Amino acid sequence: MLTRRKLLAAAAMLPALAGTARAEYVSGTSKQGVEALRMQWKKYLAKGADVATDATPLTLSDDAWQKRLAPDAYRVLRHAGTEFPGSSPLNGEKRDGLFVCAGCALPAFTSAMKFDSGTGWPSFVTSVPDAFDKGRGSKSVFVGLEVHCAKCGGHHGHIFNDGPPPLGDRWCINGVALRFIPLA
Repeated sequence: MLTRRKLLAAAAMLPALAGTARAEYVSGTSKQGVEALRMQWKKYLAKGADVATDATPLTLSDDAWQKRLAPDAYRVLRHAGTEFPGSSPLNGEKRDGLFVCAGCALPAFTSAMKFDSGTGWPSFVTSVPDAFDKGRGSKSVFVGLEVHCAKCGGHHGHIFNDGPPPLGDRWCINGVALRFIPLA
């Protein structure tokens, strides 16, 4: 039975499914809609953007990582640090585009996957397929499942189970672990 809520949720997904980029996740999106966001991530990739094209491992010495990364990004990505809540300019990022790993430029999230969790860290409902390896933790509201870049192994943050429907996931990500590439 088609209810008003289902109709509104389906209407909210039409721009994403039709190819029109949307700057932020729309609450009420179905599981199929979230999967479409994952599979259609390339429409958020700016023409000519310098991104990693595969997850072939990138291995560098600690000195090379220190030279490659800003100090805060180095502390988070290479030593599992955490940035202060509210400190990332990416919290307020609303443009259409792609978030890539700050360590290796592997595509990680699109702007359509982002939502305002009110936690002080950039938050997403899902990620680009195969962008992350999931590690320690329990994906609980208290611990979270630790996520690392599939290409460079950099620590990005955690997945918690207090996110919006339909998946309930909140990818709580350190902004310094990301670089944003606007679509236009």
